[in-house]
Amino acid sequence: MKIIIIGAGPGGYETAALAASRGIEVVLINDGPLGGTCLNEGCIPTKALCAMDAPNQERKREVIGQLQAGVAQLMRNKLITLVQGKASLKGGCSVEVGGETFTGDALIIATGSVSASLPIPGAGSALDSAAMLNLDSVPARLCVIGGGVIGLEFASIYRKFGSEVTVLEFCPNILPRFDVDLAKRLKAALSKRGIAIETSARVTAIEGGSVKWTKNDKDFVTEADCVLMAVGRRPNLASLNLDEAGIEYTPRGIKVDENMQTNIPGVYAIGDVTGGMMLAHVATAHGKRALNHICGLQDGIDFSVVPAAVFTVPEVACVGKTEEECAGTEIVAGKANYRANGKAVASGEADGWCKVLSDKATGRILGVHMMGAHSSDIIHEAAVLVALGVTTKNARDIIHAHPTLSEVLAAAIAAS
Repeated sequence: MKIIIIGAGPGGYETAALAASRGIEVVLINDGPLGGTCLNEGCIPTKALCAMDAPNQERKREVIGQLQAGVAQLMRNKLITLVQGKASLKGGCSVEVGGETFTGDALIIATGSVSASLPIPGAGSALDSAAMLNLDSVPARLCVIGGGVIGLEFASIYRKFGSEVTVLEFCPNILPRFDVDLAKRLKAALSKRGIAIETSARVTAIEGGSVKWTKNDKDFVTEADCVLMAVGRRPNLASLNLDEAGIEYTPRGIKVDENMQTNIPGVYAIGDVTGGMMLAHVATAHGKRALNHICGLQDGIDFSVVPAAVFTVPEVACVGKTEEECAGTEIVAGKANYRANGKAVASGEADGWCKVLSDKATGRILGVHMMGAHSSDIIHEAAVLVALGVTTKNARDIIHAHPTLSEVLAAAIAAS
């Protein structure tokens, strides 16, 4: 069997490695550096900056280079052929790259996403996240357009570096897809750290260093030395030739079924290009599901239970349903604060909170939402509880080590 994979981000290269481990021949086509957006322009370099007190391009490049080498080593498999170049679909499971045609028994599209932008005058003068990562100096005044994950992470990073930061978010709350209670608490925490956040703000133009916006029918101007456009990402569909290949798609992404298969048998799409949750670990799970379907295997992956984390200061993390998504179900919301946790107080990290949502009738844990130090790590215990349908009654009997921050989750469960 031979599989063609387009894109060497986490979804593409990890699927290629898994396929090779099963004895399947893989042709991995990639246009750009190994690792995709996550490794080169997203997750990894931003986390490198999170760990710094000032921009350090050399350190960032070291981190990326080390991890790229790891991916390259993983791809040095006799069953994997790495082809550099842009891929164009030719119908069925055939792809053309630089005049050469490759045909497989199955095809997986994993081309990821690119930065989105607002259709406003002067938008071209704003930096995207990739350009922001390459700044060598700290802007005195930074205006971030967009209060989602990307915008808030950069706002938090550059506030730590010393920038005067203003965030302009169109929606009524920052982190629009997150639990509203969590979003409001994070806004308050970031505001205490000196980040100015305006919600329900509609940006209308960028003129030089002036960002024009409206709120409640009033006009405002924010002056900035640097403007970051962080209004999300859109599927990377360019040059794929989807129309000629007959693959159904919308501006939001390629249409797939529960097995990640498109309308063309044997052709699959995974990760950001499908327009769903644009997270590296989702792309990897998509790839596993697609490969399992190709191999005729079943799995128990539950795409409704996906942990997510935002590396602001403080961190936030969540898994399962938000309180808004529980509408129609009578729930119990158990809450606990970091300031009541011994480890948090002793470590000087008492700014935090956790909420556990459970079904009042059954006790089943439906969602967990956290803000505070190491919440991105603690959330994975919550992911297990949600995925396995554990009840609060049973979860209360799980012993947690003392003193640890994980006891905040235990306390929220106890309050449920």
